[in-house]
Amino acid sequence: MNEAGQHSKKARTELICSMTVFGTIGIFVRGIPLPSGELALYRAVLAALLILGYFLFSRIRIDRSSLKRELIILLASGAAMGINWILLFEAYRYTTVSAATLSYYFAPVIVTVLCPVLFHEKLTKKQVLCFVMSTAGVVMIIGVHNLDGGGRDLIGILFGLGAAVFYASVILLNKLIKGVSGIQRTFLQFLAAIAVLIPYVACTGGFHLAELSRAGWGNLLIVGLFHTGITYCMYFSSLKELRGQEAAILSYIDPMVAVLISVLVLGESITGFQVIGGMLIIGFAVWNEI
Repeated sequence: MNEAGQHSKKARTELICSMTVFGTIGIFVRGIPLPSGELALYRAVLAALLILGYFLFSRIRIDRSSLKRELIILLASGAAMGINWILLFEAYRYTTVSAATLSYYFAPVIVTVLCPVLFHEKLTKKQVLCFVMSTAGVVMIIGVHNLDGGGRDLIGILFGLGAAVFYASVILLNKLIKGVSGIQRTFLQFLAAIAVLIPYVACTGGFHLAELSRAGWGNLLIVGLFHTGITYCMYFSSLKELRGQEAAILSYIDPMVAVLISVLVLGESITGFQVIGGMLIIGFAVWNEI
């Protein structure tokens, strides 16, 4: 195997590992008794500190001229990232990890529909079909939980869809950022998220870090350092070596792992309609990427 092939294989392995790790975050979030906004803040702080340490160790410098040109968009994308995390963590608290994650992965469908409007990209018949069928999948998940699980499940799914909207916003805003790339962009977005989340947390209940148990601290460190800091570095380093479509398809390992964790580890229920709805969302999103 030539050098390019080895780099591609390594990148593929890193992306598969990072997507698998992302799929397990729900189980650790459940073990952190903090409000969602506060949890999102500490996640961003821990990840930013870890990446800052990586920058100092590797002697990587951020292009300040590019930063000034892209500052407004970076702030907006960082704010959207912070709100996205808050809504996703709220979804985990109200409904099952599988339902929250499958709702969250409606984001690529939102991006597909908005790109022709915002970036004048052509919307094909195939993309329209993918949007319709993925929407049908969301309706199936919402309908089943509304009947079987009551209002709490429905609220959780709506939080998941809200998180999907802001995740789609992050993706769309990143398409506008040209001068700052990869891990540097992520670090700056974490800083922007911190700047937005600090006043939000201060105004919505304050800080409760001192009240965490040892188990809570352990879960928080895992989510902040491992699930966010280390795994984001792996994720963005792998994207440089892979084709966009391959990376997009492999990203759907995340919801598949989340569903398995939800059922096999957390013992949460999953219905036939929910499985079909999830297959519609993920299946047609993957087909759209191929």
